Amino acid sequence: MSPTYIGYFVAWKLLGFLPEPRAYALMDWLADQITKRNPSGVQRLRSNYLRVRPDLAEPELQAAVKAGMRSYLRYWCDTFRLPKWSHEQIVNRVTVINDHLLRDALAAGTGAIVSLPHAGNWDHAGAYYCETGAPIVTVAEHLEPERLFRKFLAYRESLGMEVLDASARSLGTLSQRLRQGRLIALVADRDLSKNGVDVTFFGHPARMPAGPAVLSIQTGAPLLTAFVRYLESGIEITFEPAIEVPSEGKQSEKIAQMIQESAARLEQHLTCHVTDWHMLQRIWIDGDFKERE
Repeated sequence: MSPTYIGYFVAWKLLGFLPEPRAYALMDWLADQITKRNPSGVQRLRSNYLRVRPDLAEPELQAAVKAGMRSYLRYWCDTFRLPKWSHEQIVNRVTVINDHLLRDALAAGTGAIVSLPHAGNWDHAGAYYCETGAPIVTVAEHLEPERLFRKFLAYRESLGMEVLDASARSLGTLSQRLRQGRLIALVADRDLSKNGVDVTFFGHPARMPAGPAVLSIQTGAPLLTAFVRYLESGIEITFEPAIEVPSEGKQSEKIAQMIQESAARLEQHLTCHVTDWHMLQRIWIDGDFKERE
């Protein structure tokens, strides 16, 4: 059994059974200790935040990083406790803005695609829709060790989601689910592979997944964007209207335009709520970026 798996397993057990105030206080303390140690993930978070908010002076930037790490570990605390939440806890801790955009799209019978970033708690958002009549289909990147990946798969399935292993075959299955009128949710703010779509993001080159736009073009299902952020009492989900498929151009050009629009919308949210963005990895492809093989 790997140390990584043991660590997650212990956290799942411990944080799942601690009283709620103590569990979240413990994770705030741990977030602060990690921020002080300044490992590579915290350094990357700082540089990412500075790209989004170049106006921040050093004390403000450090405060944002501290808040961002607390938000990130709040996500993990939620993860370890969410399976024990009641229906009322899952639903009542969610505020939705423009919920009708998603519900109307599903009512039309075409299915719907929601593209969202690594922000707030996207698992809680997924659980909310599973609990309120719109079960989600999503994709999970394969993790190592395998045992840990299977545990996260079982966790999301326990919330009511259908979770597909990320692969070339998953796109075909997602298309099939859309034709059945299902809801597809994809975390889609980062893809550094050669399959990613080049976008301009806060004035610098980045890459984001093509999948949401490809699915919309192929199936006719609307592509909506959403942003999830934390509130003191839970999460807030904000939907924007569907991104229209361009009427002219090659498919690759249409995909690029749609993903660029998605990136532009994300910019607007992050400018106001950067500390909800849990991006502890590279997203921009300038500087010392090296192409993946």
